[in-house]
Amino acid sequence: QVQLVESGGGLVQAGGSLRLSCTASGRSFSTLAMAWFRQVPGREREFVSVINWRGDATYDTDSVKGRFTISKDNAKNTLYLQMNGLKSEDTAVYYCAARTGGFSGRLFFTEREYSYWGQGTQVTVSS
Repeated sequence: QVQLVESGGGLVQAGGSLRLSCTASGRSFSTLAMAWFRQVPGREREFVSVINWRGDATYDTDSVKGRFTISKDNAKNTLYLQMNGLKSEDTAVYYCAARTGGFSGRLFFTEREYSYWGQGTQVTVSS
């Protein structure tokens, strides 16, 4: 089992920055492939960014490319999402997700590929 706890959300003005953190426990963090998803009320949860277990491959959805950066610190058992240039459309609850496997270094992009989820952290961007 893996337990995930997100933090770092909050209220920020458009153009500002936030860094989300997701701390994992219960399993060797370095073996986890991880991702960030987000959800707006009334809409489906959507993929934001993904990183492989080694941390040497990442991918971002088009709407956040050049603004968001995903990274993982194996020494601190923590996944990060650095969010710069925030826009009102980034307002959502952000979830981190993790899974084992994928030792080929591949990336996983869909919800159903992840076994473990955090409780979510609210990000609100005011315009």
